[in-house]
Amino acid sequence: MTGLRQVIDAAARELTAAGVNSPRADALELAAHAAGVDRGRLLLLDGPDDASFLARYRELVAARARRVPLQHLTGSAAFGPVTLSVGPGVFIPRPETEALLDWAVRHALPDLGPRPVIADLCTGSGALALALHHHRPDARIIAVDISDAALEYARRNTAGTGIEVLRTDVTAPELLAGLAGQVDLIVANPPYIPAPSVPAESGLEPEVARHDPPDALFGGPDGMAVITAIVDRAGVLLRPGGRCAIEHDDTTSAETVTAFTGTGRFVDVVARRDLAGRPRFVTATRLGRGHQDSGHQEGLTR
Repeated sequence: MTGLRQVIDAAARELTAAGVNSPRADALELAAHAAGVDRGRLLLLDGPDDASFLARYRELVAARARRVPLQHLTGSAAFGPVTLSVGPGVFIPRPETEALLDWAVRHALPDLGPRPVIADLCTGSGALALALHHHRPDARIIAVDISDAALEYARRNTAGTGIEVLRTDVTAPELLAGLAGQVDLIVANPPYIPAPSVPAESGLEPEVARHDPPDALFGGPDGMAVITAIVDRAGVLLRPGGRCAIEHDDTTSAETVTAFTGTGRFVDVVARRDLAGRPRFVTATRLGRGHQDSGHQEGLTR
């Protein structure tokens, strides 16, 4: 126990010196991964008397100190109720997106009838699609992305669930044309960071700038290119009363609201915050019979 704790303490100091944001937690997670045990059982081990464990652990810590993402080293990422396989070439799910998931679970899914149709646009690893399937296994869920690398992970993560994984450009005017007017819920975590004029000046953490695919991060000069296309297509795909939730950069909440209201096809357009209190996603309802336009909410809500 004492020897293992000392090894982990040394690793945490190395990660602190490298600028890692959560050095102690990452040192523990990597030790559990190297030992092949759950983190909760890690300190029940007798100690680091296994030379192969020490070699694996030192290699992992050194990679993390080089700012390789923790999830790339462990091969997995937790997202809400599910754990996903991730690695190079696919966007790592973020805790911020769990606020959008929570909204969908609390406010959208309960209102849907049997066998609803849900589209997860820019699915990446399949995080939102798989988490929504966990809560509504009866739903028909279509997960869409254009990246072959991302789709490889999405198919692996959703295998056996019945989720339909499609390679399609979400900005294409013909996106999911066969489902026009039939979709009950659209969720999207698209590329939305405003692209810097000089890539080296993005201001992103090394784990993101060096390892997340740029096409999953940047949404054009103002960050709105993909968002605007999804909003336009959502107006066609959603049934009357269908709901849409789109994540955005914390600087483009107003622009995302305007994208919805400007179509004339949506009501109840609401800007919402993530778990850290930052502007993070906008929800809207497709206009239809029985809906009166209540405008949009100027303030931000959880």
